[in-house]
Amino acid sequence: MSCCIRFTRSIHAKRLTQFATKAVGSITLGVMLASATSTAALAADEKIRWKVQAVFGTHLPALGDPVTLVAEQIEKATDGDIRFKIYEPGKLVPPFGITEAIKNKQIDAGYTWLGYDQGKIPSAALFAAVPFGMEPWEYATWWYEGEGQALAEELYGKHGVHPVLCSVIGPETAGWFTKEMNDVTDFKGLKIRFAGIGGKVLQKAGASVTVLPGGEIFPALEKGAIDATEFSMPAIDQLMGFDKIAKNNYFPGWHQTFTASHLVVNKDVWNGLSDSTKATIDMACTAGTFRALTRGESLQGKVMAGFEEKGVTARTLNDELLQDLKGLTDEVMLEISENDADFKRIYASQQDFMKEYKAWKTKAYLPRHFN
Repeated sequence: MSCCIRFTRSIHAKRLTQFATKAVGSITLGVMLASATSTAALAADEKIRWKVQAVFGTHLPALGDPVTLVAEQIEKATDGDIRFKIYEPGKLVPPFGITEAIKNKQIDAGYTWLGYDQGKIPSAALFAAVPFGMEPWEYATWWYEGEGQALAEELYGKHGVHPVLCSVIGPETAGWFTKEMNDVTDFKGLKIRFAGIGGKVLQKAGASVTVLPGGEIFPALEKGAIDATEFSMPAIDQLMGFDKIAKNNYFPGWHQTFTASHLVVNKDVWNGLSDSTKATIDMACTAGTFRALTRGESLQGKVMAGFEEKGVTARTLNDELLQDLKGLTDEVMLEISENDADFKRIYASQQDFMKEYKAWKTKAYLPRHFN
């Protein structure tokens, strides 16, 4: 009898344990589902309404319009939860003061060329354009697959800013000149608008270099305040009107083999976003980077085909002049590296990447004369 009682009690105990386990499991599952639903609701309720100051006019193809495409696509993809209101150059803050304004929380975000920060952050220029540097897809590869993104986030993080690559396009022209350039000595005394590290190289060559925002270049060229200028690719430069005054357009763009632009966000603002929102912005800018590259490459041939009709001559810098400019570039890069540890480290990362990539780059692609 006692044996049967013990057996019956054992069955009841087992059933109670199973019931309790199921109950606890249901409660746990319910808590997990509630938590997940709550998190999803929070993410869904996160509304982004940023005023984004652009450094380039949004009418400029591949240079200024990528941020408008990103804004349009991200609004559609999020059903309006993320909206960027893009402001034309100078509307909120001066063109060269975007990063500083974001650091000081005057605005949440901006779309800029980091080379304009080199006065306060010398190594910033390396993320914008580098003389005799990478080609555009090479820079993008270094950014996404190499050390580029991590180095940029570390550098700008010290200044309270988070950078996101949002555009990369091909090389600029070497500039628009009112006279022919045959020798490095032709730069002596030349008044020229030249931005980035390339400007420092031309200063070393004896040029009088000034950096002007895009909207101020044509008036300066027209009035003779400058003798020559660089700005971007032919399709963009023609919109700026340079070909009306300077009839010698030189190639290749030794000083800016790629042009990278970034969405820059206040670091505290960025850190306060949900992971899903950060990922959405990252994806939109990654897509924007690729579309900027394809758009930029699609436009230049047709524009250059119209040079003759406008009296413009597309000229090529001779090898001796390019070699002299390369020598001056090496001097400048060494000088800056000796005075700025960040610059030295980032430039070394780029050079190491280029050296490794060269084995593939030089063997994999057809020589140009077969194209």
